[in-house]
Amino acid sequence: MDRYPITGRSIKWFFDIDGDLFERQYKRHLSGYWQWKDSAEGLHAGQWRVFPENIGSHLSIDETSLSNRELYTIVTNKAAHGRKGSIVVIVLGTDSDTVLHALRQIDSSLRNKVTEITLDLSDSMHRICRFAFLRAKHVIDRVHVQKLALEAVQEIRINSMRIPKRVRRRSCQE
Repeated sequence: MDRYPITGRSIKWFFDIDGDLFERQYKRHLSGYWQWKDSAEGLHAGQWRVFPENIGSHLSIDETSLSNRELYTIVTNKAAHGRKGSIVVIVLGTDSDTVLHALRQIDSSLRNKVTEITLDLSDSMHRICRFAFLRAKHVIDRVHVQKLALEAVQEIRINSMRIPKRVRRRSCQE
């Protein structure tokens, strides 16, 4: 697990062990996680991680569930295209104050270089972007806009099906 990206669940199949238990034991005892630099300096390593060297001019922010229904807020650099060096900040939870605290660990001169940030329609994401990236233009993620448009079209379609056929025919002929 140190050299290759193998999950505990894949080890479960080969060695017939409890994969989830093995992952927990690996993190807590075998990997030396508690001796890492960040966890020795502060207790935040379990809450958030910041990689200021990955910041760029175009960022995106979104929340995602990685495992066990735990929500994470992730800020990524779009220039990295999801490859190495794309994560700027990852925070456990979606609380805007916690995310802002983590983002403020990045020097303000670097945060002011951000020109555009893509986000969803949630108020907490707008608040985070408004206070952390003062000069950035906010762009709504196209997936969320498409979802709203499809829901509106679906609602119109359903409402039109409720109108009796006689009334629909008359309105079409006029």
